[in-house]
Amino acid sequence: MRVIATTGRDDLARVYIAASDSGRHVEFVESLQPPRPREDKWVLIVSCLFGCPFSCRFCDAGGKYLGPLSREEIEFQIDYLVKKRFPGGVVPCKKFKVQFARMGEPALNPAVLDVIAALPSRLEAPGLIVSLSTIAPAGCEGFFGRLLEIKESFRPGSFQFQFSLHSSDEGRRRELVPAPTWSFAAMAAYGRRFFRPGDRKVTLSFALAEGYPLDAERLLPLFEPELFLVKITPVNPTLRARENGLRPVFGREDGDARIVERLRRAGYEVIVSIGELEENAIGSNCGQFVRSYLEGKSDRPKGKSYSYRLETLPPND
Repeated sequence: MRVIATTGRDDLARVYIAASDSGRHVEFVESLQPPRPREDKWVLIVSCLFGCPFSCRFCDAGGKYLGPLSREEIEFQIDYLVKKRFPGGVVPCKKFKVQFARMGEPALNPAVLDVIAALPSRLEAPGLIVSLSTIAPAGCEGFFGRLLEIKESFRPGSFQFQFSLHSSDEGRRRELVPAPTWSFAAMAAYGRRFFRPGDRKVTLSFALAEGYPLDAERLLPLFEPELFLVKITPVNPTLRARENGLRPVFGREDGDARIVERLRRAGYEVIVSIGELEENAIGSNCGQFVRSYLEGKSDRPKGKSYSYRLETLPPND
């Protein structure tokens, strides 16, 4: 693989587009959390599939699925960024998160497990945290079973597991995520197996869109606050979200505070992650530059979502 284009800011977030030897394209991201420096916290968000077979209503990766990445292609994304920022190969960051959550559902690619299992020995990174986000596709029980085994080899607290729910109503969730997935009850049962004393709580992630509820009363019977936490972000202004008329809930008036207050009263730890608005312009918030790049519209992705210009890189970069 080779990196062919990039966009963004080194002090906030940067998106990279890479081409495989077979002519398929993928993207990956590095991000910071200003004003914290890179040595304090650095996040890499890597892709697992060339596109995605699912067509979630807010995600630009779906619709043109061209297969899984190999182990080497996933590791290329990580190695490229590590060598770019730390040529000696030592990552001194207090928190160095490698997140499997960019293009494609990771549970559809067994090579992801090989990459995760090898990370502690491949990288000299004492602050390593592995993060995997999933919609929990049906039929992937083997993947999640092996993930449990691999996770047990990590030090406590260095693995972050996240279910992408997006609504507390399972019927409304199926509108956003039109794919066969585990039930909430099955996710809760797996989360109980995953959590051990000293671990990070299992994350229930909600990219909230208008009309898709998040009610603590629906979560409590299944997801115990002692084992699960709630993470809330606004639905990002992706091309797909705009096409489907999805509007963010968070960031407007005082409804945000009421949602968070009810969750906390129910006993949940709540993380509200709004992020820098400029990341929307960059497209690092799951914007997926690849779609516009491949459509060949211009060096700026179409629509009003993203305003940063893509920079084409020379072959030897």
